[in-house]
Amino acid sequence: MKTPAILAAGLLVASAVTAVLLAASLQPHAAHAEDATVSAHQIPSFMGAGAGQRVQGVIWRGGIELRSSSDTFGGLSGLRFIDNDSRAVMVSDRGRFVSGQLIYDEQVRPLSFVGVTTTPIQNSKGADLPRAYARDAEALALITRDGVATGVRVGFENLTRVADFDLVNGVPHGAARPVTIPDWLSDTRTNQTLEAVCIAPSTSPVAGSTLLLTEGVIDDDGQHSAYLLGRNDRGPLSYQSGAGTDPTDCAFLPNGDLVVLERGIQLISFHMRLKRVPAAEVRPGAQMVGETLLESTGADIDNMEAVAVHTAPDGSTRITIVSDNNFNDWERSLLLEFSLPE
Repeated sequence: MKTPAILAAGLLVASAVTAVLLAASLQPHAAHAEDATVSAHQIPSFMGAGAGQRVQGVIWRGGIELRSSSDTFGGLSGLRFIDNDSRAVMVSDRGRFVSGQLIYDEQVRPLSFVGVTTTPIQNSKGADLPRAYARDAEALALITRDGVATGVRVGFENLTRVADFDLVNGVPHGAARPVTIPDWLSDTRTNQTLEAVCIAPSTSPVAGSTLLLTEGVIDDDGQHSAYLLGRNDRGPLSYQSGAGTDPTDCAFLPNGDLVVLERGIQLISFHMRLKRVPAAEVRPGAQMVGETLLESTGADIDNMEAVAVHTAPDGSTRITIVSDNNFNDWERSLLLEFSLPE
């Protein structure tokens, strides 16, 4: 027969084990990265131009079509490069981060996308986003400190919101940290709300401010509603898109000018427009208009949704645009690169 002391000790141990197991069961489901094998097919020309040749207001630098059998790769809706080694992070409209590295060939044309992992985006409690309505990530901006990427800022539509995430070894990680946005934006819950989020560089008059640009939230003047989040530069502004297209993403050039990607449907084909807005037009109260750099329809493009600006291995500034295949067999995941004439 066990003594009372031994019985009590046993009960204490059992209680402790039960408490640990219960606590573990209540912990948020931890996001886990999944490797994805992605093949790339080089695209030699664009609208009849070879690499290094001018197309309208830009120079074609090459592209690739990305394919993967992984059911977690696709739906690419936002893009940022996080370092000079062309490591990149994208968001998927099914609520995942996609990370990898863009590799170039000897002519500094995009060749492949390697080391790809996909990771579920987490909510503020550290759990994977629970339903499709909450997973629709559409925009991605890079947070830097002293020139080093430390995190990403993500914009969502449907359940419209903005949140920050840490970068750990080049991969977004951890629970979402909500960013306060205007009530008129968070209260608008459709799939045409927040499409573009970008953070102004030090060369911009609104340096450090975050630009929020909507796809289908139209103001009283018929323009796309936008808003600047900043300490000294806070307030509404608007954007005038081209005929038949709406903004889907934005990125700042090194000199502070803004690049906006627009997308639409023309007959039965996708239509895209790339515009450049002078830095001086990006300010509270302004109506951003800009000039068209590139416009295309048909087989050279697809459902173009993401744009990023980065430095290629040869030191040139590249404008990279990516398409969202919506996880459909009849749409493609394209990565196309351009530069500006000197």
